[in-house]
Amino acid sequence: MGVRFFWAVLAMAVVVTASNYLVQFPVEASLGAINLADILTWGAFTYPVAFMVNDLTNRHFGPAAARVVVLVGFAIAVVWSIFLASPRIAIASGSAFLIAQFLDVSIFDRLRAGKWWHAPLISSVLGAVIDTVLFFGIAFAAAFAFLDTGLGLDDGSLPFATPFLSVGPDVPLWVSLAVGDFLVKIAVTLVLLVPYKALRRAIPDRVVSVA
Repeated sequence: MGVRFFWAVLAMAVVVTASNYLVQFPVEASLGAINLADILTWGAFTYPVAFMVNDLTNRHFGPAAARVVVLVGFAIAVVWSIFLASPRIAIASGSAFLIAQFLDVSIFDRLRAGKWWHAPLISSVLGAVIDTVLFFGIAFAAAFAFLDTGLGLDDGSLPFATPFLSVGPDVPLWVSLAVGDFLVKIAVTLVLLVPYKALRRAIPDRVVSVA
């Protein structure tokens, strides 16, 4: 597999590590009446790139190799996350990442023979749903506070009530963050179809589905 496989692994590790760190920082800005800090973190802008890396690896090498990239990238990212974020964030990110990315591998492989945009769009959207629910639930819901307090750390939960997406009825802050994060992930995923289409020329489809 050579150099291209190495770059795929490295790209995955960098993207996930950056996202794990940036998800701790709300976007301090406003959009009309909407306070973006209540619904959005910077991690939403970087994480969808992981799906693009996964899909391009899958297209070029096949699903078996894509799963290896997911596992290696996951292992490297979790190690770095221990230093850059809290253990709870690392656990939440790792669990969500593995399940969402493996789902992405399977869906992409099933749809790869269709129109060029079907596989990356559908697999990334469904993966983003799973990733968002698992990550924000584990990382910030009060039910998982023991992942902080059990290690003698301050509770990092975000259960306090804020208006949903800054304009709706009160919900736990993490719920607004999750929905805002998901909406941005979908928007970024749509934008990433442009570089994905361009990179298809440099990274050809060499493997017939073997999953």
